Amino acid sequence: MTQDEMKQAVARAAIDYVTAGEIIGVGTGSTANFFIDELGKVKDRIRGAVASSEATADRLRSHGIQVMDLNEVEALSVYIDGADEITLQGAMIKGGGAALTREKIVASVARQFVCIADGSKLVKTLGKFPLPVEVIPMAEASVARSLKALGGEPRLRVKDGTTVVTDNGCSIIDVHGLEIVDPVALEAQINNIVGVVTVGLFAQRGANIGLLGTADGVKRMTF
Repeated sequence: MTQDEMKQAVARAAIDYVTAGEIIGVGTGSTANFFIDELGKVKDRIRGAVASSEATADRLRSHGIQVMDLNEVEALSVYIDGADEITLQGAMIKGGGAALTREKIVASVARQFVCIADGSKLVKTLGKFPLPVEVIPMAEASVARSLKALGGEPRLRVKDGTTVVTDNGCSIIDVHGLEIVDPVALEAQINNIVGVVTVGLFAQRGANIGLLGTADGVKRMTF
């Protein structure tokens, strides 16, 4: 199976976690896009969805799925999203698509987090994928100094020569060279740096279910 075929397989498998009559949370990225396309086939099953980014909201609407404001919703039955890395304990690095803050917010009100990813995302230790940190623009330099003091190599995310700007109007610093042996502690430590909006570590609130696409089919993990 190709990587895209694995992503399609886990996207189809994630439909089993969509409860009829409920509102669900939907993540951002290539694997989440496959899930949205599958969700479009059963859109009448749900009342609506809360999107973790403007791009996700647009894709949901293109399938005729009602997009709801999180402020109008008390709870979500499930949040379904991909990951850049995930451990055997369900801790994740997320934010490669620059939507980490809204992803973390939407996930926080969901009763269950289902992570969908191809098998290459499963790792023993987080950190090979650069750790995204969303920051207030005026704090880019000061936050970068603090991140460097933690042993990482911070780099401002730039695309086509321009600083990447999130849906929140903020910047992303990607921290290279980390070996994250205690993701829960590091998540708290980085979130306490003044100027940080949030860090792309999802460890204090990790995944409950992992659906990983492999050459032998979809592997299900419970955390």
